[in-house]
Amino acid sequence: MCSLTLIDISFKYKSVCFSFSRNVLIVCHTYYHLNHSLLLLIRKKQITFGVLKVSEGGTVNLLSRSCGVYNINELGLQKRTAGIVDEVEGEKMYRCASRDMHIFGAIGCGASSVVQRAIYVPIHRILALKKINVFEKEKRQQLLNEIRTLCEASCYPGLVEFHGAFYSPDSGQISIALEYMDGGSLADVLRVKKCIPEPVLSHMVQKLLRGLSYLHGTRHLVHRDIKPANLLINLKGEPKITDFGISAGLENSMAMCATFVGTVTYMSPERIRNENYSYPADIWSLGLAIFECGTGKFPYTANEGPANLMLQILYDLSPTPPEDSYSPEFCSFVEACLQKDADARPTAEQLLSHPFIRKYENTNVDLAEYVRSVFDPTQRLKEIADMLTVHYYLLFDRADGLWHHTKLFYNESSTFSFAGKQYVGQNDIFAILSDIRRKLAGDRPQEKLVHVVEKLQCRLHGEDGVAIRASGSFIVGNHFLICGNGMQAEGMPNMQELSLDVASKRVGTFHEQFIMGPGSCIGCFFIVRQELYIRQT
Repeated sequence: MCSLTLIDISFKYKSVCFSFSRNVLIVCHTYYHLNHSLLLLIRKKQITFGVLKVSEGGTVNLLSRSCGVYNINELGLQKRTAGIVDEVEGEKMYRCASRDMHIFGAIGCGASSVVQRAIYVPIHRILALKKINVFEKEKRQQLLNEIRTLCEASCYPGLVEFHGAFYSPDSGQISIALEYMDGGSLADVLRVKKCIPEPVLSHMVQKLLRGLSYLHGTRHLVHRDIKPANLLINLKGEPKITDFGISAGLENSMAMCATFVGTVTYMSPERIRNENYSYPADIWSLGLAIFECGTGKFPYTANEGPANLMLQILYDLSPTPPEDSYSPEFCSFVEACLQKDADARPTAEQLLSHPFIRKYENTNVDLAEYVRSVFDPTQRLKEIADMLTVHYYLLFDRADGLWHHTKLFYNESSTFSFAGKQYVGQNDIFAILSDIRRKLAGDRPQEKLVHVVEKLQCRLHGEDGVAIRASGSFIVGNHFLICGNGMQAEGMPNMQELSLDVASKRVGTFHEQFIMGPGSCIGCFFIVRQELYIRQT
C-alpha cells in the first residue's frame, strides 16, 4: 500500500525527528534558515530530497511548522506529533478510506481543486470530497495548510466539519472529506436574492463570528480568504466558514504574518502594503463580505483591474452603507470592521457583542426557511434521492466487502415488506435482505443476477425526507446498472458504452419503494419504510 506523509519545513534552526513504526527508521537533522516546503522520499533506507515519488511501500514526507507529521494513504489520515512515537495522545486517526466511498459527479471546481459529492458507506452520509493533485508543486502548501487547519478545528460551530482524507495512488490525488453544505455559498444566495435582509444577516454573522473567534482565539489561525464564496450554508440554515487552503498559523495572538496570498478583492490595506498582518486582516475581509451581502453591491470598483482596486482600498475613504437605507447598527458594524488602522478593528469575540448582533438576537428568524426560499429544496432532494438509490443498489450488487454496512441504513423502527410479510427493525430487515441477496447471487458467479434500474421517480416526503420508486430488470452480470441519464457513481459501467439490450437479457423484474428520512447528522439518511416486489420471467 502506498502511504503519503505530508511534512512542511518552514522554520529556523529546529531539530527535526522523523520516526516510523514500520521499518523503524529515525532521521534526525538540523536545518538552518529554511523557509520553503521540502519533500522527502523515504523508501526502506533510501532518502531522496526534492523528489516526489510514491511507490509501493513508499512515503512522501512534509513536516508542519508545529512538527506534526501527516500520514495519508488509501485507508485514511494519521496525524502524529513529531518526536512522539508510541504515545496515543500524540496521534489523531481519521479512518476515511477510498474503498468506503461511493463518489459521484463534481459540484464545483476551483483554482486548485475539484469538489465532488460522495456517500461515506459506513454511516450512509453524504459528504463533499475536495480533490487536490499532490504532484502539482504550487498546490502542496495549500494542501498542507488545509489539512493542518482542519485537523486542528475538525468539528466546531461555524466551521465546515472535517471527516478525514485519503490518498489515491492511481490519480496522485488527495481527497479531503468535508461536510456537504447543500445550500451553497452566500455568493450563491446573492445571485438569487441580490441582498440579504438585516435580521437574517445578523443571525448568520453571529454564527460565523463564533467560528472565526475560535479560529483566532483558540487555534491562532488567520484564514486569509474570507469572502462570500467561502461562507457556506446548508438547508437547515447553518452558515459555516470553509476553504482553509491559505490559512496561516500564528504561535500566539501577538504574532504576525508576512505573506501575500488570498483574494485581492477582499484584502485589507496592511496586506496590500505587504506589511505584517494578523487576525484583524480577517475582520476587514469579513466587513467587506457583510457589506456586500447586506447591500447587494461590492463597495469598490473592481472591474478596472487589481491595481486600481488596491489603490482604492489604500487611499479612498473606507466605504459605509447609505445611512438612509440601512440601520445605524448595520452601518456601525461595517464601519468597525473597515477601519484602515488594523489595531482599531474589533476582534471577532468583541463583534459578538456589537449592537448589530444584539439587536436581532431575540428576534425569531428562521434561517432554514430563508435558505429554502432561495434554493428549490425539491431539486436538491432529487439529487440526494438519486445518489441514495445508486448507493443502495451498489451495496446490494457489489462484492460482500461493504454489504454489512447496509444494516446501519435502517433503525429499530424501520419496516420492510416483501412477499406478503413485514419485517421490523435493523436486525430482521438486514437478515431477510441478506437472504434475498444470496438467492439472487446464485451458487456460481456466472449465475449472479444484478439490478438494472430503468425507471426512477422521487418526491419530497415531509420536510427533509424523500420518497423513491425504482423499477427495472434483473439480468445476469457483475455490475448494477442505471438506464438513461441517471446519476452515475465512479466505477459504474455506462449503459450507452455497453450497448446492452436489457429486454433480451431480462430474467426478472423488480419494483421497489423507499421512504428515506434525515438522520441526526447533516447529510445522513436512513430507510424508514421499504417495499419490494420481484417477478420472475
